[in-house]
Amino acid sequence: MKIGHFDLNGTKTLIIAELSANHGNSLDIAKETIRAAKKAGADAIKLQTYTADTLTLNCDKEDFIVKGGTLWDSKTFYELYKEAYTPWEWHKELFEVAKEEGLLCFSTPFDKSAVDFLEQFDPPAYKVASFEVTDYELVRYIASKQKPIIISTGIATLQEMKDVVSLCKNEGNHDIILLKCTSSYPALLEDANLKTILDLRERFGVLAGFSDHTLGITAPVVAVALGAKVIEKHFILDKSIGGADASFSLDVEEFSQMVNAVREAEKLLGKPTYSFYEKDIKGRQFSRSLYVAKDIKKGEIFTHENIRSVRPGYGLHPKYLDEILGKKARVNFSFGDRLSMEDVE
Repeated sequence: MKIGHFDLNGTKTLIIAELSANHGNSLDIAKETIRAAKKAGADAIKLQTYTADTLTLNCDKEDFIVKGGTLWDSKTFYELYKEAYTPWEWHKELFEVAKEEGLLCFSTPFDKSAVDFLEQFDPPAYKVASFEVTDYELVRYIASKQKPIIISTGIATLQEMKDVVSLCKNEGNHDIILLKCTSSYPALLEDANLKTILDLRERFGVLAGFSDHTLGITAPVVAVALGAKVIEKHFILDKSIGGADASFSLDVEEFSQMVNAVREAEKLLGKPTYSFYEKDIKGRQFSRSLYVAKDIKKGEIFTHENIRSVRPGYGLHPKYLDEILGKKARVNFSFGDRLSMEDVE
């Protein structure tokens, strides 16, 4: 599967910098953040496309007040999303800046009108947010656009995951990536359960990845080691900008460290192999082999006293020791000579 020019079947992990609300309501900051994401090593930048009115009602009844120990308690949903949204009129410039920087750019649409709006930019993929997984009509509509669809699974039940995968396939869209996600902000390390990445891949027969809300860079590296093909992490130019997502976002230096650690993890993983690299072959000098430990005359019997398994490894393999013991020398040997089977009668 490819997202734009990025081949997800290769050895590299697609690293997505999530802009979300980290623009401080400034188009200039949003554009500078995209440029910084490129410098920090991101492969893609992801936006969120909604308005407060497409997400919720402008209502202050109890049901519409955020609660439960979140970062945003006591605000109404409308207030939160009014503060956090990315103005739609910015999108054209943001897509253009991303293209100039060589970054993939796509978005999370939160309703059908957002999908229709985003189609003009021909995004290489779409993202379904964790909290929108239950909106089957929206998932079906996104899948119908026949572009790779990345789905966060944070609050989804197993049955809902099965449902949305089926919805996508029924639309003829099989380019599905499921992201393990813990929908807490920030998420605790002990709640990450990253082994689910393996299960998502095996259970659903799709690519799997990780949408990370933990603090720091450890979780993405572990996720890659477990087979994540996509890493999504909130990115902010400078945490002093503030905003709804600032506290669990990585700044430029932190994101760069994460990218470097992920790329190192990819190198470490490599591929299954039992062949030797040149440096491994050179290292064989420190293995053992059979050498003459005492001068031996032609016709003399090989014994434990006159041949030994020692370092270096240039001589005969030690597995032949029992075969040689008790046999006669075909030629004269001096101390430190290598043994070979041709020299044994």
